[in-house]
Amino acid sequence: MRIISGTLKKQRFSPPKGFPSRPTTDFAKEGLFNILDNEITFEDLKILDLFAGTGNISFEFASREAGQITSVDKNFRCTKFMKDFCIEHKIANAMNIVKADVFKFVSNNHQSYDLIFADPPFEDKLHLDLINVVMNGEILAEDGLFILEHSKHNKFDDQKGFQHSRRYGHVVFSFFRHNA
Repeated sequence: MRIISGTLKKQRFSPPKGFPSRPTTDFAKEGLFNILDNEITFEDLKILDLFAGTGNISFEFASREAGQITSVDKNFRCTKFMKDFCIEHKIANAMNIVKADVFKFVSNNHQSYDLIFADPPFEDKLHLDLINVVMNGEILAEDGLFILEHSKHNKFDDQKGFQHSRRYGHVVFSFFRHNA
């Protein structure tokens, strides 16, 4: 894996063998950030990365100096990997790494975020629950953007706030907005 752009551009990183996460491919991540480069301004965003895993997406936002990033994952190995990377690359002040169950974090959270990215396990049936929690709660700021990564076998175009989907190989990003 590598960072595509920003202060950490071309920085490569690899989680240890047996890591409990499926990172977003560089091909898919590059496509996602090409879309985001044309849709949003990264400066001063409050970003929430749910099911953060390796921190791949969070690190990309931090490299682009996007604002304050909160990364949530319930696995200790994932949060430790992210914390170690942040310290090594001096981006710890831009990131808040939280070891927690995503649904408990969202239900107990009292902040709103400009951009929420979620990459739940593909095999789990969490996607609809996650869309409902984000789009019907107060965690996504007014006019905020929610991006859900999922497999090509899922479609969410009938869900509240759905705007569009983009496919990159086996990975699909669905985009949702309040007031879509």
